[in-house]
Amino acid sequence: MILTKYYYPFGETLYRYDFLFISAIVFQVFLIVTKLESWREVGVIFLFHIIATLMEIFKTNPSVGSWSYPEPFTLGIMSFPLFAGFMYSAVGSYIARVWRIFHFRFENFPKKFSLCILALAIYINFFTHHYIFDFRYIILLWVLYLF
Repeated sequence: MILTKYYYPFGETLYRYDFLFISAIVFQVFLIVTKLESWREVGVIFLFHIIATLMEIFKTNPSVGSWSYPEPFTLGIMSFPLFAGFMYSAVGSYIARVWRIFHFRFENFPKKFSLCILALAIYINFFTHHYIFDFRYIILLWVLYLF
């Protein structure tokens, strides 16, 4: 992704953001075909991509205007190029992969219910802090308390 910022040979024939999205799809197919990624991991990645898409649609909406993507694209939804969802999906891919490879096990981990409520609060604040008080510092204290 960084290299295409400095050298991109396709110019106007294929927008850079569209090229990045197509490249991500091709790479994902390669990972599945070579069995470097399982279908279960693909499911996790897809879930991250859906969540990221919803978050990006909201944050890039002109009425919110948290950030924007300055280059043109065809493969996108509203003001959000689809390649950006793969940036979030890369996190999901990494989590799914290391979980499998390293066989993570946790001791003295917070209760699942507490973590679900915390995650819900984080996502709600992601959207609502534009309209009401920003609770991120309270949520950070909550994270420190739980862990």
